[in-house]
Amino acid sequence: MTPSLSLQARRELTRQYKQAFPAMGIYALRCDAAGLLRVGSSRHLDGIFNRLRFELMRGAHRDAALQAAWNTHGAEAFRFEVVDRVKERDDPAFDYDAELATLLALWEAELLSPAAEGGARQGGGA
Repeated sequence: MTPSLSLQARRELTRQYKQAFPAMGIYALRCDAAGLLRVGSSRHLDGIFNRLRFELMRGAHRDAALQAAWNTHGAEAFRFEVVDRVKERDDPAFDYDAELATLLALWEAELLSPAAEGGARQGGGA
């Protein structure tokens, strides 16, 4: 049996959670069975993975090829990977969106180039 936390301890944990820097960065969604690779960026990596899974499970993803691969091969054929993370900066004026856009362009060039894994890959913001 786990001891319950006091109200004050719960409030402190909630405050720490709300003030924590979110996991943001570049992700890859792969379906090796269909030879698909999608690369995208997000200010909340956990949230994007949940959204992508939800859309695919519901049959409502806007990428028709990705949805078809999910329908054909199932969830087991898909891999969600964090490719790069953006670190928290001390500068309150730091432009995280610009940083994400730059990193996304770099990773798209790296992962989606013809030389990368045989070249039969496609990109796109999943």
